[in-house]
Amino acid sequence: MKCPFCNSEDTRVIDSRPADDNTSIRRRRLCDECGKRFTTYEKVETIPLIVIKKDQSREQYDRGKIETGVLGACHKRPVSINQINEMIDDAESEIFSREEKEIPSAQIGEIVMDKLKDLDEVAYVRFASVYREFKDVNTFMDELKKILDK
Repeated sequence: MKCPFCNSEDTRVIDSRPADDNTSIRRRRLCDECGKRFTTYEKVETIPLIVIKKDQSREQYDRGKIETGVLGACHKRPVSINQINEMIDDAESEIFSREEKEIPSAQIGEIVMDKLKDLDEVAYVRFASVYREFKDVNTFMDELKKILDK
């Protein structure tokens, strides 16, 4: 493993343990060249998931896109990064448990919105407004009424 600080390939593992979610291994490493420490995570490689976008084009699943959308929705909200990561992990578990090779982006969006609704209602509405492309105030109000009626 290359050192992220000096790019040396002389690094070694000094500690290994299961990560918090028990689906990966956390390894502390030491660079023999510069003496700095860093952490790596080892995960089981899953079958690549292909996302079918609205325009019917296809691309490989990218967790980073969900993270970007959720972080934007949670901006200035009382939600910790750990809560966000847990929520995304839950959504990913649901997505991958379907054991499908392809999934429409609409299904991913609905899964994420469902998880986000439980985390923070304001963040949910923010995410939904971008994801569902609300065209006017009435569409926005309809979504708010759904939350208020519960």
